Amino acid sequence: MTKKEMFVAIRKVVADNADMVAFIDHELELLDKKRSATRKPTQKQVENLAFKELIYDALVEAGEAITMKDIFDAVPNIKGLSTQRVTHILTALIKEGKVEREIIKKVRYYKAVA
Repeated sequence: MTKKEMFVAIRKVVADNADMVAFIDHELELLDKKRSATRKPTQKQVENLAFKELIYDALVEAGEAITMKDIFDAVPNIKGLSTQRVTHILTALIKEGKVEREIIKKVRYYKAVA
């Protein structure tokens, strides 16, 4: 049960107490405001967008499925990044449908989708 659902259920139980109903209505408004807030991307997210383009371009240029090591060799700008961060960027590309991942004998290969 979500926080909003819980407040709605409590509101039904204490419908005769005006102070509690007012409090619950206020909390529900705060929850709606919090959910609708627009947030700026963090500095890392902005950096990842640039790295995402570099990695995708390297995959397109390779033309075949390549490993993480090959990606690091093909894109010199990502030398300082961890493999976890590059995996996160590749996962985002996979969700966008730009990259496919294939696992052969426990080795992950990444390929740009044509």
